[in-house]
Amino acid sequence: MNDHSRGDAEKPDTSGASAGEPSVRRIRKRTNVRSKSYKRKRALITGGFAALLVVVALGLWLGYSAREARANLYEARNHAQLAKDALLDGNTEDAERSSADADKYANQAYDYTHNTPWSVASAIPWLGSPLKTSQQISEVVRGLTSDVLTPAVAAGTSLAPNQLIASGGKVNLQPLQDAAPVLDQTAVAAWHWNDQAQAIDAPTYLASVSDARTQLQDQLSELSKLLGNTAIAAKLAPTMLGADGPRNYFMAFQTNAEARGTGGLLGGYGIIRANDGVARVDTLGRNTELAFNKQPIDLGPEFAAQYGPSRPTTDFRNSNLSSHFPYAAQIWKSLWAQDSGEQVDGVIATDPIALSYVLGAIGPVTMPDGEVVNADNVVELTESTAYIRFANDNNARKQYLQTVAARVIDKMTGQIQSPQKLLDALGRAAGERRIAVWSSHPDEQQVLAGTLLGHTVPDDAAPFAGVVINNQAGGKLDYHTTRQIDYTAESCNGDTRRSTVTVKLTNNTPPGDFPDYVAGTFINTLGVPKGTNVSAVSLLATQGAQLRNVTVDGKPAVFQTGKEMGHPLFDVLVPVRQGQTTEIKYQLTEPATPGDARVPVQPLVDDPTITVNVPNCGA
Repeated sequence: MNDHSRGDAEKPDTSGASAGEPSVRRIRKRTNVRSKSYKRKRALITGGFAALLVVVALGLWLGYSAREARANLYEARNHAQLAKDALLDGNTEDAERSSADADKYANQAYDYTHNTPWSVASAIPWLGSPLKTSQQISEVVRGLTSDVLTPAVAAGTSLAPNQLIASGGKVNLQPLQDAAPVLDQTAVAAWHWNDQAQAIDAPTYLASVSDARTQLQDQLSELSKLLGNTAIAAKLAPTMLGADGPRNYFMAFQTNAEARGTGGLLGGYGIIRANDGVARVDTLGRNTELAFNKQPIDLGPEFAAQYGPSRPTTDFRNSNLSSHFPYAAQIWKSLWAQDSGEQVDGVIATDPIALSYVLGAIGPVTMPDGEVVNADNVVELTESTAYIRFANDNNARKQYLQTVAARVIDKMTGQIQSPQKLLDALGRAAGERRIAVWSSHPDEQQVLAGTLLGHTVPDDAAPFAGVVINNQAGGKLDYHTTRQIDYTAESCNGDTRRSTVTVKLTNNTPPGDFPDYVAGTFINTLGVPKGTNVSAVSLLATQGAQLRNVTVDGKPAVFQTGKEMGHPLFDVLVPVRQGQTTEIKYQLTEPATPGDARVPVQPLVDDPTITVNVPNCGA
C-alpha cells in the first residue's frame, strides 16, 4: 500500500486535459507578462532616448539660430551706421551699398528667429519668453531697414551737409523741398516702429536679451524724434529761409547769467534778413535801444493776471518771465515794430552756450584788440568777465558783446570748413533748448509749437513739472548757480496721487568783492548779504494739481498761485546765500493721468541734475 502510494505520487497526472492545462497557461502567462514588461521598458527607453535626441537637436538648432540671429543683427546695425556716415559725407554709392547690406542682414536675422523650431519654442510659457522677445526685436529691426533706412538713404544723399550748405553759408533749398515728402514718409514709419519697439515684451530671463530690448527702445525713441524734426525742417526751412520771398526775423541774444523764463535777460538783438537760402544780420542793437514808452499788447487774461504787474509787454527786462516762448516772441516783435515800423516774420532766440558750440564748429574769432574768443572762453567772457572788466562802463560792455556777436556772425556767413560740424553744433544747441523759434505765420507756428524749437508749455493733462527761475536781485549770479530737480509721484491707484517736486539751488559764487551790477542792485532792499542770489522759483505743475505744502529748507514758505496754459503755477521767493544750497519742496496732489512725465529744462548756464520717478498711469 505504501509502495502503491509512492508510485502513484511519482506518476505524472495524465488524467485529462482539464487537469494539466491550467499549469501550462500559468507558465505562459508569466512569460507573456515578462515579455510585455520588457518590451514596454524598451519602448520607453527608446522613446525617451528619441525624445532626448529631439530636445538636444532642438536645443542645438535654437542655439545655432540664436548665434546667427545675433551676428546678423550686429551686422545690420553696423552697416546702418556705415550708411549714415556715408550719407553725411555725401558718398551716395557707399550709403546705398551699406543700406542694402543692412537690409540683407536684418532679413536674415528675421528668418533665423522665425523658423519653425524657434516659433514653437517661443510659444512655451515662461521658457520661451526670451525667444519671443528676440522675434519682436528682429521684426522691428527689419522694419527699420526696409521702411526707414532704405528710403531715407535714397532721398537723403542730396542732403549731405557739404551739399546742403554752400559757401557763404547759403542753404541749398531745392534738395530740401525735393526730399520733404520722402522724409515725411520715413518719419511716419520711424514713429510706427518706435511704437512697436516700446511694446516689445520684457523677457522673463536672459539679461542680454533684456539689454538688447532696452537699447533698441532707447535708440528708436531718439531716432524717431530726429527723423520727425528732420522732416519738419525740410518742410519749414525753405519757406522760412526765403524760398517764396524775403523773410525778416528778430534775433534775441539772451544773457542767462541773469535768469529769465526762456533762459536769460534780453541782452541784445539783431535783425536777420533771409532770401533764397541766404541769411544775413544787418542790424545789431543793445537792449536799451528798445525804449520803455511802448504800447502794451494783449496776451490774454491768464498772462495778464500772472505777469501784468511787471509790465512785461513794455519793459524788455521783464519781457520773458514766462517760459512759454511764444509770449516773449510776440512781445519782442511788438517792441521792434514800435521802434522801427517793421513787422518781422518771426523771432529766434539763443545764448552764449549755443555760441560756444558754434565756435567749436567754425573756429575762433579775433577781436579788434587781438583778443581771441573761442569755444572754451566765450561763455565766461560774455557772462562773467565782461561784467568785471567793464564794471564802470556799461556802454563799453554792451559794445564789446555786440562786437563778439558781429565777429561770429561774419564767420558763420563766410566759408564754412565743416558744414557737418556746424549742423551738429546747432543740433546740440537745439536739443538743449538753447535755440528757440517762433513764426508769425500761424501754419508754420502750429508745426513749430510741437518741436524742441517751439519752447511751448504743453496744453495737455500728462504729468508735468516745469521749474522756472527768474532772477529777482538784478544781478548776474545765475552764472554761478547749479540746479537739482527731482519729480516723484506715487503709483496709479485711484483718480489722484501724491507727488513731490524737489528743487535744490546752489550758489557757487567764489569769494571776493563783486560790483553791484554783478552781485545784484536790489539785494539791500531785500535785506540779504552781498553775494546772495535771489530767485523767484516757479513750478508749473500737472493740470488739475493742487499744492498741499511748500517748504524752503524744511520750513513752510509763503507762496503765490497763478495759472499758465491750463497748468497751476506756484511761486516762491528764494534767497540762496553764497556757497550754500537751498532746497524748495513742493508737495502736491495731482490727477493720476496717463502719459510720460515731462520735466523741461530751462536753458541756464549749468547742466542740471534731473531725476524722474513718476509711473505712467496709461502704461
